[in-house]
Amino acid sequence: MVGMFQDVVQQLSLPGAIGVIPTDTVYGLVARAADKDAVKRLYNLKRREAKPGTIIAASIDQLVQLGIKRRYLTAVEQFWPGAVSVVVAGSPELDYLHQGMASLAVRIPDHPELQQLLEQVGPLLTSSANHPGQLTSTTIAQAKQYFGDEVDFYVDGGDLSSNLPSTIIRIVDDAIEVLRRGAVDVEA
Repeated sequence: MVGMFQDVVQQLSLPGAIGVIPTDTVYGLVARAADKDAVKRLYNLKRREAKPGTIIAASIDQLVQLGIKRRYLTAVEQFWPGAVSVVVAGSPELDYLHQGMASLAVRIPDHPELQQLLEQVGPLLTSSANHPGQLTSTTIAQAKQYFGDEVDFYVDGGDLSSNLPSTIIRIVDDAIEVLRRGAVDVEA
């Protein structure tokens, strides 16, 4: 793999590894979604309980392999790839990811280099690169101020201050409910 993520594949292959990377929206704290120790470490660092992060993947097939039911994903595939995170039901086997909330936000990003990374490492659990109640990092320097040496790696993607976070939606009775307005206006 060439580009900004060339060293990340090796880093994420280490058990329990977490890092900060530019996503298709903002800087994200990331862990391989299939690595329970890494997921636990990410949630501990973010001090998150009962507030699951977002799973980003290269494809619907990757999300299905992780354990999300295909029927929940095909109903919303028109939003992907793109900056729309969709809240779907999460099975009990994924409790370590959804923290007992029984649902997860998932997204297939529209970013070629990130897509290549995801194809190689599998789905990633992401959470904005900040501490609770603080502003999301728009530069790698800000992320380093938040996390210092508590993460294993950083990938500098430049200044992302002009980027918006993903729009978060869920489907309720065939209607779209917007949970957070963001990069995509799904109501337009």
